[in-house]
Amino acid sequence: MRLVTLEYHDLIVDDAPDASGFPGASAASYKLSDDEFVRHLHALSPRGGVGGEIRAVLQAKHDTNRPPVVLTFDDGGASAMRIADHLDQFGWCGHFFIASDCLGRSGFLSEGQARELHTRGHVVGSHSRTHPLRMAACPTEMIAEEWRVSVDRLASALGAPAPVASVPGGYFSREVAQLAAAAGIRVLFTSEPSTRLATVDGCTVIGRFTVRRWTSATNTRALVDTWPAARASQWMSWTAKKVVKAAAGGAYLRARERMFGE
Repeated sequence: MRLVTLEYHDLIVDDAPDASGFPGASAASYKLSDDEFVRHLHALSPRGGVGGEIRAVLQAKHDTNRPPVVLTFDDGGASAMRIADHLDQFGWCGHFFIASDCLGRSGFLSEGQARELHTRGHVVGSHSRTHPLRMAACPTEMIAEEWRVSVDRLASALGAPAPVASVPGGYFSREVAQLAAAAGIRVLFTSEPSTRLATVDGCTVIGRFTVRRWTSATNTRALVDTWPAARASQWMSWTAKKVVKAAAGGAYLRARERMFGE
């Protein structure tokens, strides 16, 4: 089975990029305006199989020539409530991943808002506890705690299990998936631009195609098209960047901060 999963983040609130989600120019590069996001949804709407809930999607049968499309939103910024309003108009399910230590902080969802998203039929899951930017480089004990604490807090806030998650920062490893599975996570999204699924210790691992501030509605439509050129282009760019990240380690993040003036 193949999936096309789109990785969104926040919307810009009142022309203030820092009002929702993590602050700074780097984080802002992932944030869209309301109008642009709605244009994306309209561009996706002619495409069948958009916006399904991931566990239902995994259990259903699909046309192999038209993989289903899943929509995800990282970080748990306060704009998630507006994102959900837009999705509800299309009858689509959003998958919102929250760094649990951010719950209740300024610019982020409260526990009550996370619970409301859940009761409205959207998926609320873990984005780790503290959002480490290089999770795969963290000590084993820290990775285990990041997953365990976040899953437990979200389950308490939602009044239901939280078995779906996404990896923060794009730094993934098999150990990250193994420890996620040990914490009860059954579906784990990465930032690798791939339509292929893998299984690690009973946890389904799914790649995603990233949407940035400059990604037009036309380009987003191309990512979910049956012709895979746009997906292949993002995969090649990501693969080249992965090599640089692995070689540079923390220096990559410092260079990125300088590039965005942070």
